[in-house]
Amino acid sequence: MRGATQAIVGSLLIAALSTFGDFVWARFVPAHRPVFGLLHGTTLCMAIGLYLGALRQRARRGAVAGALIGLAAAGGYYLLARLMGNAAMFVFWVALWAAFGLLNGRGPGDRPSPTAGALARGALAAFGSGLAFYAISGIWTRPAPGGPDYTYHFLCWTVAFLPGFLALLVRRSAPPDPLI
Repeated sequence: MRGATQAIVGSLLIAALSTFGDFVWARFVPAHRPVFGLLHGTTLCMAIGLYLGALRQRARRGAVAGALIGLAAAGGYYLLARLMGNAAMFVFWVALWAAFGLLNGRGPGDRPSPTAGALARGALAAFGSGLAFYAISGIWTRPAPGGPDYTYHFLCWTVAFLPGFLALLVRRSAPPDPLI
């Protein structure tokens, strides 16, 4: 199986960025404002897109696509949060992984429709990462009384990102032609 190492490395890198984001939120953002959430979501997804794109020698396209996914997901969260509260975060976490699945391409056995294969990988990424994201959600729904434990946050974020990266990157044979 190809791509497991890339999935682990991607999860660790993006978990480090997310943990840094937690640090910035805790230390420098006195009150939650949508502009900070939009910037956070855009930056985080730009990094995911950059990583996925770099693996396909299309880093710039990946970064731009990732930033657009992040902006759309964060914006959608703020619109839907008025109706659903923080549960909207789970909806858009799943949606952004589905979008990355479509952008990242199809698997080798996904013929005749590359889009169907990409959507299937995106659905697997969304489902697996969505469950993991829900499992670690206590880091913000039940924050530690003395402030964030950044080692714990890093481990939680790694767990949350790993299923998505595994679904998108693990292959049985050579990687397919990318969409990004």
